[in-house]
Amino acid sequence: MRIITFFLVGLIVHVIFFISIFDIYFTSPLVHGMTPQTMSLAPPASRLVLVVADGLRADSLFTLHSNGSSRAPYLRTIIKESGTWGVSHTRVPTESRPGHVALIAGFYEDVSAVAKGWKENPVEFDSVFNESRHTWCWGSPDILPMFAKGATGDHVYTYTYPAEEEDFASTDASRLDSWVFAQVKSFFQSAKSNSSLRASLHEDKNVFFLHLLGIDTNGHAHRPMSQEYLENIGLVDNGLSEMVSLVEDFFGYDGKTAYVFTSDHGMTNWGSHGAGHPSETLTPLVVWGAGVNSAQTVTEPQPYEDGYLQDWKLEHLRRVDVSQADIAPLMASLIGVPIPVNSVGVLPLPYLNNSDLFKAESMYTNAIQVLEQFKMKMAQKKETTLSFLFTPYQLLTESKQAEFIHKARILIQLGKYEDISLCQSLISHSLEGLVYYHTYDRFFLGCSVVLGFVGWTSYVALVILKTHLHADDFPVCVLCMCVTAVITLFLFIQRSPATYYIYCLLPVPVWYSVMNSMNLLTLMTRNLCCPQVVSFFYRTMLTVGLAVLSLWPFLSGVFGIAKYRSLSWFFSCLFLALFPLMPVVGRDDICFLSACAGLLTLFTSVCYLWFLNFLKIISLILCQNQQMLHVAMCAYVPSLTHSSLQQKQGLPLFNQIISWATLASSMLVPLVSSTRIFHRLLSILLSLTATYLLLSTGSEALFPPVLSWLMFVWINIEQEAMLAQGLSGRQEVGSLSNIDIAKIRQLKLDDIRRSYFFVFFIITAFFGTGNIASINSFDPASVYCFLTVFNPFIMGGLMMWKVLYDCSLFIYMYHFFFLVQDYGSWLDIGTSISHYVIVMSMTIFLMLLSVVTHILTSQRLIMWKRPKSHFS
Repeated sequence: MRIITFFLVGLIVHVIFFISIFDIYFTSPLVHGMTPQTMSLAPPASRLVLVVADGLRADSLFTLHSNGSSRAPYLRTIIKESGTWGVSHTRVPTESRPGHVALIAGFYEDVSAVAKGWKENPVEFDSVFNESRHTWCWGSPDILPMFAKGATGDHVYTYTYPAEEEDFASTDASRLDSWVFAQVKSFFQSAKSNSSLRASLHEDKNVFFLHLLGIDTNGHAHRPMSQEYLENIGLVDNGLSEMVSLVEDFFGYDGKTAYVFTSDHGMTNWGSHGAGHPSETLTPLVVWGAGVNSAQTVTEPQPYEDGYLQDWKLEHLRRVDVSQADIAPLMASLIGVPIPVNSVGVLPLPYLNNSDLFKAESMYTNAIQVLEQFKMKMAQKKETTLSFLFTPYQLLTESKQAEFIHKARILIQLGKYEDISLCQSLISHSLEGLVYYHTYDRFFLGCSVVLGFVGWTSYVALVILKTHLHADDFPVCVLCMCVTAVITLFLFIQRSPATYYIYCLLPVPVWYSVMNSMNLLTLMTRNLCCPQVVSFFYRTMLTVGLAVLSLWPFLSGVFGIAKYRSLSWFFSCLFLALFPLMPVVGRDDICFLSACAGLLTLFTSVCYLWFLNFLKIISLILCQNQQMLHVAMCAYVPSLTHSSLQQKQGLPLFNQIISWATLASSMLVPLVSSTRIFHRLLSILLSLTATYLLLSTGSEALFPPVLSWLMFVWINIEQEAMLAQGLSGRQEVGSLSNIDIAKIRQLKLDDIRRSYFFVFFIITAFFGTGNIASINSFDPASVYCFLTVFNPFIMGGLMMWKVLYDCSLFIYMYHFFFLVQDYGSWLDIGTSISHYVIVMSMTIFLMLLSVVTHILTSQRLIMWKRPKSHFS
């Protein structure tokens, strides 16, 4: 099989199984068709005002100044006198859209929404706004439209500022919040002279939503400890005080308005959010007004061991923590609208100031609403599963559902309102059952995918070993045809989606190819050892591994053959070992580190040229020297850009043009370089490094030149070892498409070591620095050289490119190393771009894989324990 064909088949197999992840893990949790649950009792409030301060951390609001004063005196007064407060615990990903969906719709965002840039609704959903009589919204164009789009009718009205106003380079982002407060003031003033609007405002079940983006924007641009961020909190507090006075005056102080103040997510000290750090997941919640308990003094210790009460000087006031999705049923209960049908929130009763009957009925309605989702999910799964294979959720069978509902209804009729824990148990079981049916097919599909991957891995091993081990073929055609027929019939009867056929049937031809060499497979199994498992949970293990690898030349005897290269290997490994010990996010001295990275890259390039005696070829000098000058310029642009932003002068147009031109040319310039392998490799290094420098905010700028130097040393030290052992069997070829993988040289014991090195280094390249945590904790400072106006698609794409840079560079290095090892260091790859296509395809696949890994990592960070020290 030609290498191009072999690669394409492998790419198709991997892409298919990659797509399967979205059917196994990332399917929408929502179900439709439920009936909204209403309660006959009158609600305590006629209207609700929801204020969301985007990006506000809990400690930033609650912590006092050193002199004991509060940076939010109005809200502090509410907490002490007339409201109930607590901490709202958000979930990963801590982004604006998922946070607002949890607050207003009561469920945690379908992860497939990441492909929509958090802007559009991948699946339509119910919300408190949709259930209201009227909702008026003011704020960001990124948040408000999705709730208007998901609402039935035309009763949700949105007022947004232009998207261009969301500029991280803005001189004063707090103007976004001032705009919102000014619009609200103008709205109520105009209502006084507009009879139809005034009549609508005096109806019940109305919602007013204020989305305040200034704090988040200032946090990204200046960090949460900055004066801009903290002063913006004071501006919001003052604007909130004026807005409440305005609303109360308009409605004649009728006592029918409820207020909810909270945040969608927090922010790390370095100005990012998205992951599960406590500073990102702990947000403030203050509720007051109609139907809400006033401040309650407590003398006994409260059930919170995080130490925040003492830090915030609030240990004497009752604290009520909630999950973010719990706020939706709370708001619905206050104004008497049905809880959103997709909500998984649990009504936080300590916030309510109403009769025991009202609380009991509200909790019962909440339980029925969640149970309806469970019943719909169970019915859907039962329809697509053979009756004799269907296994119901045992804790909530149909008989137990009826028993729960009957007991709860009887207790309420008997006035035993204190026994509403039965409703809470029903909610708990229903939520567990939802997860059970949502993941019902996960094990089956997972086994199919694992079986396919194992089959493909075995086939690749057989292709390689066929030139060394000889065995007779074992005919399994009839068996595979029978298996295919059985699987197809099974999926057809179960009315499975079309994608299930692909995932379940693809392993059949893969294993057919493997089983065709049954004897060889048996022989291989007897002689191969199990691979070493690498842990992805502790990055410091990479440091240990690099320290051990640094000793390889001395332990293997290579040092006697290539002393200088061995010493270079030793120090390069130790230098690279420092990076996994550094934080993956944060901002350092950009000016100094960019300059160092640029100089190190240029030094590496000079060593390349010296090694290749490249200076003799004048026509190629110009191209390479131009790229080296380009790298030097790109090392200077970040410092110039960040200096301009610090002085609040905006992003210089010249810097922006240079950055985008560098990005656009980074994949094309190498194609016009020399077709000799090392010449092309140097051109790729310089081209990609130029863009990477523009995306760096700290020590990660030094990582690519160090990694590339180590790879350069590895290639040369392996060549020296092979030449000394007389194992080089090189030949000249004109193009990669001429390489037949069945005719590659015989395997040696060192090939196992090289394979291990390859796996270890590609993990180091991906997780050593600037890895997926940098996307999960997005820091806009990384893209300031390109743009400062918020755009999730472009910013996310640039961050993904940065993450993949080290991996793609390493793949290039290893790809060329394979050719050098077998065909000679002066191999001319001609004008063919097949090698470029191969590596670019690998890079694209890694990009998709990193997206999935990013989301998986996000989900696994949800339940982190959060020590007190993380806020400091």
